[in-house]
Amino acid sequence: MAFVFDETWINNGQLIVAEAGVHPSALGSGDGKVRHTAYIEGPLQVGDAGDYSSAQGTVMIGKDGNMGSPVSLYVKGDGTNAVYIEGDLYVSGDTDTGNKGRLASRFSSADARPKPFDMEHPSKGDGYRLRYACIEGPEVGVYCRGRVKNEKVIRLPAYWKDLVRVDSITVQLQPIGAHQDIIIKRWDEEYVYLQAQGGLPINCFYHVYGERKDVNPLVVEYEGDSWEDYPDPDYNDPQFTKNVNTRTI
Repeated sequence: MAFVFDETWINNGQLIVAEAGVHPSALGSGDGKVRHTAYIEGPLQVGDAGDYSSAQGTVMIGKDGNMGSPVSLYVKGDGTNAVYIEGDLYVSGDTDTGNKGRLASRFSSADARPKPFDMEHPSKGDGYRLRYACIEGPEVGVYCRGRVKNEKVIRLPAYWKDLVRVDSITVQLQPIGAHQDIIIKRWDEEYVYLQAQGGLPINCFYHVYGERKDVNPLVVEYEGDSWEDYPDPDYNDPQFTKNVNTRTI
């Protein structure tokens, strides 16, 4: 039996779609019932009738086929906890959190905890993990490394001239096979020039470090009660452009 209504108004009561005698405990019953509430045993489908061909969940929300709303579910909560999920969340598409909330506060600025990455152990496999952590220091630093063999220069990456302060560069050399007494004669934005004692062939590993110049230097020490008090959050405040953290010239 079916009934067709143009409009149904339930005042001070409940809408129950279930077998007779079913009363959801969360909504109360009798004199203790919560007014203006509803219980539907489900599955419940909302939206376009053709979006689902079978019952894929207790609640299924499809596209709006009536007014053409741009989203299928819009939640406006009170405060920061608008949605709480107990269990895993599976998302097949993209997510956009609007750079807000606890997650944003975790990745938008560093804190006192280490910055690790954690992965399945590459050698031991299942049941074992490998965790490394990032090196930390008082600068926004970059590096390149490699080997020089039978040459007298280290060729810096071509983009370093636009990325790295040439007056912040430092170089570490590790001779291979024999003592060579290698020195650094000079450097510029493209090369590091080397010299070995007596003109011996050079064979060494190298690490070259530099400080980025496309962003402001770090303000290493500042007054504040939390990371939110950092004085140059976008790394572009003109008053901090000259506070170079590492200067080698």
